[in-house]
Amino acid sequence: MAQPLVKKDDDRDDEAEYSPFLGIEKGAVLQEARVFNDPQLDPRRCSQVITKLLYLLNQGDSFTKVEATEVFFSVTKLFQSKDLGLRRMVYLIIKELSPSADEVIIVTSSLMKDMNSKTDMYRANAIRVLCRITDGTLLTQIERYLKQAIVDKNPVVASAALVSGIHLLQTNPEIVKRWSNEVQEAVQSRAALVQFHALALLQQIRQNDRLAVSKLVTSLTRGTVRSPLAQCLLIRYTSQVIRESNTQTGDRPFYDFLESCLRHKAEMVIFEAARAITELSGVTSRELTPAITVLQLFLSSSKPVLRFAAVRTLNKVAMTHPMAVTNCNIDMESLISDQNRSIATLAITTLLKTGNESSVDRLMKQITNFMSDIADEFKIVVVEAIRSLCLKFPLKYRSLMNFLSNILREEGGFEYKKAIVDSIVILIRDIPEAKESGLLHLCEFIEDCEFTYLSTQILHFLGIEGPKTTDPSKYIRYIYNRVHLENATVRAAAVSTLAKFGAMVDALKPRIFVLLRRCIFDSDDEVRDRATLYLNTLGGDGEVVETDKDVKIFLFGDLDIPLVNLETSLKNYEPSEESFDIDSVPKEVKSQPLVEKKAPGKKPAGLGAPPAGPPSTVDAYERLLSSIPEFSNFGKLFKSSSPVELTEAETEYAVNVVKHIFDRHVVFQYNCINTIPEQLLENVSVIVDASEAEDFAEVTSKPVRSLPYDTPGQTFVAFEKPDGITAVGKFSNTLRFIVKEVDPSTGEAEEDGVEDEYQLEDLEVVAADYMMKVGVSNFRNAWESMGEDFERVDEYGLGPRESLAEAVSAVINLLGMQPCEGTEAVATNSRSHTCLLSGVFLGNVRVLVRLQFGIEGSRDVAMKLAVRSEDEAVGDAIHDIVSCS
Repeated sequence: MAQPLVKKDDDRDDEAEYSPFLGIEKGAVLQEARVFNDPQLDPRRCSQVITKLLYLLNQGDSFTKVEATEVFFSVTKLFQSKDLGLRRMVYLIIKELSPSADEVIIVTSSLMKDMNSKTDMYRANAIRVLCRITDGTLLTQIERYLKQAIVDKNPVVASAALVSGIHLLQTNPEIVKRWSNEVQEAVQSRAALVQFHALALLQQIRQNDRLAVSKLVTSLTRGTVRSPLAQCLLIRYTSQVIRESNTQTGDRPFYDFLESCLRHKAEMVIFEAARAITELSGVTSRELTPAITVLQLFLSSSKPVLRFAAVRTLNKVAMTHPMAVTNCNIDMESLISDQNRSIATLAITTLLKTGNESSVDRLMKQITNFMSDIADEFKIVVVEAIRSLCLKFPLKYRSLMNFLSNILREEGGFEYKKAIVDSIVILIRDIPEAKESGLLHLCEFIEDCEFTYLSTQILHFLGIEGPKTTDPSKYIRYIYNRVHLENATVRAAAVSTLAKFGAMVDALKPRIFVLLRRCIFDSDDEVRDRATLYLNTLGGDGEVVETDKDVKIFLFGDLDIPLVNLETSLKNYEPSEESFDIDSVPKEVKSQPLVEKKAPGKKPAGLGAPPAGPPSTVDAYERLLSSIPEFSNFGKLFKSSSPVELTEAETEYAVNVVKHIFDRHVVFQYNCINTIPEQLLENVSVIVDASEAEDFAEVTSKPVRSLPYDTPGQTFVAFEKPDGITAVGKFSNTLRFIVKEVDPSTGEAEEDGVEDEYQLEDLEVVAADYMMKVGVSNFRNAWESMGEDFERVDEYGLGPRESLAEAVSAVINLLGMQPCEGTEAVATNSRSHTCLLSGVFLGNVRVLVRLQFGIEGSRDVAMKLAVRSEDEAVGDAIHDIVSCS
């Protein structure tokens, strides 16, 4: 499709979206690589082809052995060109191809020739390449040249040899250790990078000899290091020697050297020394003072990186020596308004750790304005610091508790709200005076809480602490409201909390029993069962009697047995005259076997598919598909679906399918199990009819040669689809095989078989298959950072629906995206709702969606859909999915 012309002065920066590698395919690039064999080499053209090859390698494309060998031999012919730019590209591609031992010999002579060339650029790069591709045998042949290169007058050559030595030390340590004299000489070099690399290599050579490292540090701390980078390394090695000396305060060795580095002219050295002093074990206030003074100067620096480094270091010091950082408080208060929010967050949390009781109110006023400008992850840090401050100054609990309750009502994600709730809970437990106000703040929060986990956690905590307050009855209203207005999980938790009040406060029993009786008519089984249990156990006749201690322990005591063991014991229990004895449940947790033996004839979940779990499943599928030659050129696997069952339970053959999505292909993996002991299936394949999927064309299939009884097997069918299109369709599946009878006594199959077929369920490829569920920690920040460049907003009518929750769930399933911040949950009887979704579309394009729903009296649902993505076409595709559904 032709792209519209865009003026150069267009507000959108379209050039930023252009990639010179767009649409590159491995096959086409390998064809282009034939230019390396031309008699008249074009250096510019050859460099462009090598650039494309390097791009493919760095994007994860793998070359087969034959392809890599052909490219390698073609590249070796480019050594005949004298073009400097092309020669540098040749070095790069040889390093990336990593030729095998028998191929290295082809380029060894050319590289050794370059290593002794008069052109310094040739020499340095040839050393790096040779050391990357060589083995121990060849290394001994070029060792003499490497030693000479280490002490070469050209710093580029010397650095190349030293860096190569650092890498070779991992594979050939004995050879590199023989270079100590040359490396020692390079440490005295006037070139900054040479001295830096030489010191790094020398320390690694001696790292296992503590005495040798100590002598090295002693000799270099006398002022022979000129390079700031090398000086930073020396400070780190000095700190290591100090730690290993186990010397505490007093006669600490090398402390004077660290203190002298605080007066160095290079800022990086000053900071490295200050940080090293602050991290000394058992450091005293006297030793800290010069480091703190230097860091305080950095706080007023014009460079953000210095301000950040200083405030982060002071933040760590404040955890162990808060009084030492107090002198910096005035400077840090000015950083609260710093444009860099990371610096501002570290400043405020440090002030909270070092401030005194009189400064708490002033800090709270500054933080209130500051909180709305930072992301949730930074807010969590501030909340944790406020919690520590409140525990430090318990008399200030009112202002700090009010601050926490105020920010609890503001917008925020789950982790942020959870951190606030956890802080309030800790303050209630540790500060008795804060219990009443803290519990009321939590009660007000659950009135409008959108997170089920937090609501149940708060209700559980209310059941523990509420009955112990002076007036427990005032919390009953908040708890019972949850029974009417929340989902089943929260309603069940609210019933348990009401029962705790009834069990612990005898005066409230009649009122609690009335409420529990109403819960018996709830629509959810769990809620009804809990209400019935509590009424019968507590004595539902309404009499005000003291609850038996054993009943309290049974209902609300801690369960000291693993739930897994309890579940297993209940499953194994056979009803009899003898009731179930909970004391018979074992209390130790048994380790689970890695693979469970399934029962004969029973269809297992997964059917031989890779195990569940996001990282391992994707990796397992990718390894499986890449091992099949027919699919090796399909590129990187984007997504694999969950198994879709194509047969009913307890049938002759159990089959499910996993959809593997690539950029231009879809592979169906049919997992099959033969559940008939007397049969052997051979040449098992699935015949797929794609007549209702016009955009797909079958390209290859891979049958299963043999499928014995109860042994999983996989057969594959691959389809090609147009690039950049969310092709959808329905596929009819027929299992085709040759069945042979098996002799039960010998277990051997007959030679002659019968061809047979078995009809499977239809399979659909839907739009959600091209979307990967990937959440974001802070939706608002992600939405704003995505920008409005590729935003598209439209409104749709979804027609009559059973409820708003049903409409929200339908759209989420249609798009296949990850709900964010718990917005998939819709409050009961709600007339409007906002749902936030995040995902990655085919091609690794990030997508964010904001859905706004409204329902009318006639149950017609209207929806406003706003999409932001990194690609305008993807935003349009999302709208097309909704409009066509």
